[in-house]
Amino acid sequence: MDSRVSELFGGCCRPGGGPAVGGTLKARGAGGSSSCGGPKGKKKNGRNRGSKANNPPYLPPEAEDGNIEYKLKLVNPSQYRFEHLVTQMKWRLQEGRGEAVYQIGVEDNGLLVGLAEEEMRASLKTLHRMAEKVGADITVLREREVDYDSDMPRKITEVLFLDLRVAVLGNVDSGKSTLLGVLTQGELDNGRGRARLNLFRHLHEIQSGRTSSISFEILGFNSKGEVVNYSDSRTAEEICESSSKMITFIDLAGHHKYLHTTIFGLTSYCPDCALLLVSANTGIAGTTREHLGLALALKVPFFIVVSKVDLCAKTTVERTVRQLERVLKQPGCHKVPMLVTSEDDAVTAAQQFAQSPNVTPIFTLSSVSGESLDLLKVFLNILPPLTNSKEQEELMQQLTEFQVDEIYTVPEVGTVVGGTLSSGICREGDQLVVGPTDDGCFLELRVCSIQRNRSACRVLRAGQAATLALGDFDRALLRKGMVMVSPEMNPTICSVFEAEIVLLFHATTFRRGFQVTVHVGNVRQTAVVEKIHAKDKLRTGEKAVVRFRFLKHPEYLKVGAKLLFREGVTKGIGHVTDVQAIAAGEAQANMGF
Repeated sequence: MDSRVSELFGGCCRPGGGPAVGGTLKARGAGGSSSCGGPKGKKKNGRNRGSKANNPPYLPPEAEDGNIEYKLKLVNPSQYRFEHLVTQMKWRLQEGRGEAVYQIGVEDNGLLVGLAEEEMRASLKTLHRMAEKVGADITVLREREVDYDSDMPRKITEVLFLDLRVAVLGNVDSGKSTLLGVLTQGELDNGRGRARLNLFRHLHEIQSGRTSSISFEILGFNSKGEVVNYSDSRTAEEICESSSKMITFIDLAGHHKYLHTTIFGLTSYCPDCALLLVSANTGIAGTTREHLGLALALKVPFFIVVSKVDLCAKTTVERTVRQLERVLKQPGCHKVPMLVTSEDDAVTAAQQFAQSPNVTPIFTLSSVSGESLDLLKVFLNILPPLTNSKEQEELMQQLTEFQVDEIYTVPEVGTVVGGTLSSGICREGDQLVVGPTDDGCFLELRVCSIQRNRSACRVLRAGQAATLALGDFDRALLRKGMVMVSPEMNPTICSVFEAEIVLLFHATTFRRGFQVTVHVGNVRQTAVVEKIHAKDKLRTGEKAVVRFRFLKHPEYLKVGAKLLFREGVTKGIGHVTDVQAIAAGEAQANMGF
């Protein structure tokens, strides 16, 4: 983190000593947020402010792309200027997929000039008018006073104007389900796992206290930044209706026995980021390193929560944090740990986390006492979308492709599939084809209705997860790993493909004929190694281009897709470099049937 930013928002930028003023203003609209900040003082066009020795505080220079906008002041703009500002706000909201951050009193180069009290009030009034014009809500994020190079203190105010998917990782018994239960149910745990009971899906999970399947939990925030959960809402539908931002937690298994389930959750559900939970009293143990490695291999940004601090002495918690910092700084990680101890830290961490993939916030909290739980809520509330809006727009221009991750039968509705729209746009009534079947065919179907965040939705856009009702379509013809695509796509299938891989670990040598479980997106199937190009065998750490053949049925793969394979302790990562497309009639022959 930039030391000047840390100094500014840490409340230690007053060389004269007096107390800094803290506050928060948040504005959220069209499913998102915007933030504005600025010190209070006189406008001096970004030049030298005098001869004082104090270094003026800076933010990073304003970027043309992204959801952060700097404004020196917004006092009584002309009608033409106001319309331009509104258009600019729409652009920033679009860049942030509904969230934008406005820093008021800041020049384009990041210099914090500041505004007088009256100018700040007038600027915020203009910002409220702009937000009203685009249908946004505003809440104060925070305020800070800075008095560098001036006898008059200047105030920094921050204003914040979506649906994020967060995968929850961590070793067994680290408290993943308990933390989610506390966040989503609104009640602290009793120290014996009461908070997690509502999250379990199977009797054996309740009896053992261990998650073995993938479950989804939602946490909402309203336009004022207040938590919306089951403590004040009876149903998920009420939570969605009352929230302007949704966090969908993907609760994954921690036990090594269910590692295949955890990998499937990371590869198929396309989380925006991951929460890695570490127990304070055990530190990095069990599958913690493995889950950390999976997040790094799949390039999923992650932050860390150290739980169960109520069970440990302060020195034990500090030792665990130091252990995490050492691991994060190792050559294989190259992360910059950031310990969050205050609300200002949480705000800064959310912005830094979104801007730099190397920043890794660390929270220390307790699900029993509630210690520092509010800091995590502040972080989740402010955390902006982590995907680029231009990439999102490009994906929406492509043909429809929906990954099938779950299949259900709902009374009076029929067959329902759940998954993520990889590209394009899907609407109610669209005619799509689904496949490949065991013989390599694609079958026609119709999307009868769409639900997103457990509420009816007419249009689904690339990157969004949803459930699609397919009416009386035969469920027996569907399986996980299929795709629903536009008929114009003319999808290709393959039973043989090549991938450039790195062998992360293997006890002996990796040879032709070895069988592994391959994960590519929502595809999970056993494949055999047919050929290792330019080599006879591989050892741990070596790279090669390898040809694989699926053993059961053909799959829909795309060149460039990330690949992860495993078998026992054997693990490797890579990407698909070539697929040998086959026609539907040739599928079974190519599978060796």
